[in-house]
Amino acid sequence: MTVFFKPAQRKNAKLRLALAGPTGSGKTTGALLIAKGIGGRIAVADTENSSAELYDDLVPFEHANLQPPYTPEKFISAIKAAEQGGFDTLIIDSITHEWSGVGGCLELVDKIAKTSFNNNSWGAWSEVTPRHRKFIDAMLQSSINIIVTLRSKMETVQVNAGNNKKKVEKVGMKAEQRDGIEYEFTTVLDLTHDNYAVSTKDRTRLFAEARPLCENDGVLLKEWLISGSADACINGNQYLELEALMLQAGINIENYCLKRGLNSLHDVKQQIFEETCQSIHSMIQNLQKAQQANEKQMQAETDARLESDHQTALKDIQHAKSINDLNKPADYFRGTKYEQSILNACQAKSDMEGWSA
Repeated sequence: MTVFFKPAQRKNAKLRLALAGPTGSGKTTGALLIAKGIGGRIAVADTENSSAELYDDLVPFEHANLQPPYTPEKFISAIKAAEQGGFDTLIIDSITHEWSGVGGCLELVDKIAKTSFNNNSWGAWSEVTPRHRKFIDAMLQSSINIIVTLRSKMETVQVNAGNNKKKVEKVGMKAEQRDGIEYEFTTVLDLTHDNYAVSTKDRTRLFAEARPLCENDGVLLKEWLISGSADACINGNQYLELEALMLQAGINIENYCLKRGLNSLHDVKQQIFEETCQSIHSMIQNLQKAQQANEKQMQAETDARLESDHQTALKDIQHAKSINDLNKPADYFRGTKYEQSILNACQAKSDMEGWSA
């Protein structure tokens, strides 16, 4: 396959932000404040017993209380609902439940291992991993901003409080999700128990210093997100739409990309997306019209042939020599619009010849 290199150019993007921390570290409030700074309509998919609604004074938002089982598909549905609802930012609080919650991936593996793989968890992962991957892809390909929170496993450490005294402090050590989840996000911030955000990954380079999260962080993130090239490529949902249209139209995607110097459909520009889709829609409509015309012609030919056979059968019935000669036309036209006509002709012939008796 041919690979095409082009000058590097950052495109406008949608936010993919993860906030990880222990209980009380300010994950939900931080997510809401950032979403407020970004602006637009905010949706919150809440797995924490509707705790996000306790902060409705921070910013107006719409809320969905997710209940167990916390399957990957439930989170995918929440993402799709937010997209279709016209929201600008979706907060998922938290995605830990998709992994280790009731009905989450870990429980799914245990259940499937027991029921289908004789307690072999490796076999069960072969079914659960693709489902988890679809959830990750739904986040990455979403057309809206996504902010997620993750619980961190709690640990306590002794720290120096001065004057030769020690104090016990809670810290978040590790986010409760699949290993490597941080690779999927633009920025990952670990929140400490005193509500400071420390970046563990930050492609925006906006969080070099630890600080409490505030509304202005959302403003800064929005400026960064829209500061890329306006000549943006299509987003994940547009990619899926274009791919589906091309497959429906029978277009060879690899050849399409090769002729246009694209590594994949992901490189298609926003400016030509609508025009391209409309063109393919027209192609599909023309194909459908041609198919309908062909089917109509074939049906007309079938009807004409059946009518001819019907007339021939009526003559054969008139010249039948025995009642057995009537079985063939009766069987041939069974289930057609000529069935009753043939049966009537057979009955009339039988009555005339005295075969019915």
